[in-house]
Amino acid sequence: MKTMLSGIKPTGKLTLGNYIGAIRQFAKYQDEYEMYIFIANLHAITIQVDPKELKKNTRDLVALYLACGLDPKKTTVFLQSDVHEHAELGWILTCHSYMGELQRMTQYKDKTAKGETNITAGLFTYPSLMAADILLYDADYVPVGIDQKQHVELARNIAERFNNRYGETFTVPEPLVEEVGAKVMSLTEPTKKMSKSGDDEKCVIYLLDDPKAARKKIMSAVTDSIGIIQYDVENQPGIANLLTIHSTLTGESIDSIVERFKGKGYGDLKKEIGDNIEKFLTELQGRYNEIINSGICEQVLEEGRLKAGKLAHKKLMKVKKRVGFQIFNH
Repeated sequence: MKTMLSGIKPTGKLTLGNYIGAIRQFAKYQDEYEMYIFIANLHAITIQVDPKELKKNTRDLVALYLACGLDPKKTTVFLQSDVHEHAELGWILTCHSYMGELQRMTQYKDKTAKGETNITAGLFTYPSLMAADILLYDADYVPVGIDQKQHVELARNIAERFNNRYGETFTVPEPLVEEVGAKVMSLTEPTKKMSKSGDDEKCVIYLLDDPKAARKKIMSAVTDSIGIIQYDVENQPGIANLLTIHSTLTGESIDSIVERFKGKGYGDLKKEIGDNIEKFLTELQGRYNEIINSGICEQVLEEGRLKAGKLAHKKLMKVKKRVGFQIFNH
């Protein structure tokens, strides 16, 4: 069975975009692959974050993973900081990464372009840690959004470089990007990605939003003056985004939705989507509350730590032997 791995940072509240672009895929693929899904809390501190907020977001993320359908019997769910091999391999791979590669990474590139001065060394080098996250588990596939694809490309480059230098050590991973729903856009600025760090609450639907409030956000979503319901990202980004959301949540194809709404107005489309969003969040939050109150999250993370740690330790020992750190046979 092929291996698949991915993770989400516990910074900010999880959005509908996180569900559609990432978590939904995790749940879908867990029957087909050996799945490793982690909470990327080491990555979370590349920017300043309040410890209490980080703790709450981490707990919420574990519960939402499970509420969204991740089955701990099929998927290894764990906390990145619980497996110290991530940090250790991260350093080794940092020493096999080039400055030019890291300078081209989106987050660092964007922040430097804006003239930000409080950029940490961690923000610059975290893509090497991300490569370690992937390569520790010999992941064949990494489901990612479009904007994260470059990180998998870097992991591929580092794996190939390491393998060429020291002999076959790492599986070279492939990025897996969904054609529909890989990138959910802002409800108020549909040419920008829906972000959990956005300042405008109306632009984003959080998974723990009040369901009725989320419905109102859909009803007030920015559209256009064309007045025709069709999938046209360039000329009608708002409508295209709403169609993407509706299609991924219901399983109905975009073509079918467009056909059903021929001759109808934007209000009709928004009403149907809003009703489905309210229903989806109500059911999801019911499961989330049960999980939070059950105490199962701690058990899931402990089981995940043990399983992931065993595999990570084996891989790190192989790496250390390859680079010359292990001088005795033990």
